[in-house]
Formats: sequence, structure tokens, C-alpha cells
Amino acid sequence: MRKLLNTIYVTLPNIYISKKGETILFKQNKNLLMQLPIHNIEGIVVFGPSTITPDIMEICTQRNVHISFISYTGKFMVKLQNPIHGNVRLRRTQYRIADNNNESIEIGKNFMLGKIFNSRTVLQRLKRDHSQKVNVQKVGDAISSLASSMKQLDNIKNIYELLGLEGEAAKCYYGVFNELITDNQNGLVFTGRSRRPPKDEVNALLSFFYTLLAHDVEAALETVGLDPQVGFYHQERPGRASLALDMMEELRPYLVDRFVVTLINNRQVTKQDFLQKESGAFLLKPEVKKKILQSWQHKKQEILTHPYLKEKIEIGLIPYAQAMLLARHLRGDIDGYPTFLMR
Repeated sequence: MRKLLNTIYVTLPNIYISKKGETILFKQNKNLLMQLPIHNIEGIVVFGPSTITPDIMEICTQRNVHISFISYTGKFMVKLQNPIHGNVRLRRTQYRIADNNNESIEIGKNFMLGKIFNSRTVLQRLKRDHSQKVNVQKVGDAISSLASSMKQLDNIKNIYELLGLEGEAAKCYYGVFNELITDNQNGLVFTGRSRRPPKDEVNALLSFFYTLLAHDVEAALETVGLDPQVGFYHQERPGRASLALDMMEELRPYLVDRFVVTLINNRQVTKQDFLQKESGAFLLKPEVKKKILQSWQHKKQEILTHPYLKEKIEIGLIPYAQAMLLARHLRGDIDGYPTFLMR
């Protein structure tokens, strides 16, 4: 298993990012803020306007360091594309399977199994650990509905049926998501999933960290030699990392949803940490991003035993582990894609 390296989140405005030898320099108004060796970095995520020199682009491409730009509102804008590494035969196999409905739907069903299973596990833990604070009947009904959705996966024959099942399962899960917020004094309330724009503070947090997860998953897929643009479930669109979106589905509940709920229930974020625009969209204040990104980095360094590999790895390596397993399946080394199932 590879080593977990650092992702650098640039949250300050007007940062000048340059190269000195084998190190990356981060300056603001000619003042050196930080200098880091390139071999300790696997990604740079830039929020807002900053300048990156051509030397940085070159060395990051050579060392497979991914650079993503995200807007002030948390929307993904662009990623500096590194050359895809790995065996060209693996990518040819990926393209062939993506064009075959029967083969691609089986992989898509595994992604969806992971999403529904993990969503159900989140709710099961809620019901078990906080039975005095939540609507047990409402949460229990959602758990039963998600179990039924998993059984229906066996009968799915095409992408459109899978999309319909996903929509029903997501509606069920997000319908009780507010029950996860057990700290009623915080003032943060989930009013239903809204993306563009996020219409409450909880949605703003979810969207923010889903964007960061997308960066990590796309980088992991490229690392093992897969093409993030060609998925098996999400439809292809120019500039859309469809395979990264596929793989994100199974990872959202464990990596993001639980993390966001913990931030809220531990009062690491409050209503005062957000701004509301005239459009109704909620945004994180710039100074708050730095604080919660530190928590995100610490979370990624925690250790778990991977349910399939049976190895102890950092949580931040889960996207890489799943990308590696998908590559093994496409090469024919394992019979099916083993989705990540949280315990």
C-alpha cells in the first residue's frame, strides 16, 4: 500500500506558488508563508485567486501531484491534468467495458450497493447510539426502505433503472439526515439536499467536502492508471470525471457525511461560521475553512482495517485502495469489484 501524503489547501487569497529546488514555496505579498518538499505532497487545492508558476506545473506533473482550483463558493472549477500513467491495456479494457451495458451495469450496481449499504449503516449506528434523541420509528422505516433497495439491485437491467433506484434511496436517506444532528442547541438544520446553491448550512458543508472527496478520488484513479473521465454509471460529459463520481457514491456516507455530522454535533462549526448571499446560498466564511480543513486532514490520518484487504490503512487512502481494487477487477485478477462496505 502506498504512503499517505499531504494535500495542501490554499485558502488565503493572492498566494504566489513557486518552486525552489525540490521544494514548493507559498508566498503572499512577497512574504514566505511556507516551504515544503515536493516529495511530501500529493495534491494542491487552491480556493480563490492565486498564481502558480510554470515551474510548479512542470514539477507537479513529473511527480504526479494533482492541482485543483475551487471557487470561493466551493464549486470545482478546473484541475491541471497530469498525463495518465499505467498500462494502456488497462484503459482499453476500461473503455470496452464502459461501452458494454451488461458489463458496466454490474460495476455500477456494486457502486450503488456500497452507497446504499453505507447509508443504511450510518442510520443503524444513529438508531443504536442515540435512541433517546432521535425519532426511532422514522429512522427505522428509512433503514428498512434502504434494505429493500439493496434487494432490488439484483433485478436492475440498465442504467436508467439504476438511476431511478438511486434517486429513491437518496430521497429516503436524506429524508432522515437531520436526525443525525443530535445537538439541537447548535441551530444548524438540514432541510433536504440542495446543491446549486446549498440552501442551508449543512448542505454547504456537504457540498464543500464532497468537492474535496472528488479531488482525492480522481487523483487515486489516475494514480492506478484509470481514466477518471470514463465511468460505468454516471453518463459521460465533456470535462466531467464520471468514474470519480461513480466511486464517490460508496464513499460519501463514511468519509463525508459522518465527518460533517461530527463537526456539527461537536460544535466545531456554528451558524455564525456561514454567510448567506442574496440568492439564498450559504457559504463558509474564509477563516472557518482553514479550521475545518485541519480537522479533515487529521481525519484522513486515522487508521482503519480495510474490510476487503484486511490491512490497516489510513482513512485517506481508502480512495486509492478502491481505485486499485477496481483496476484489479478490470485486469481480471479478481472476479468482481469489491465495494467499500463500512462496519
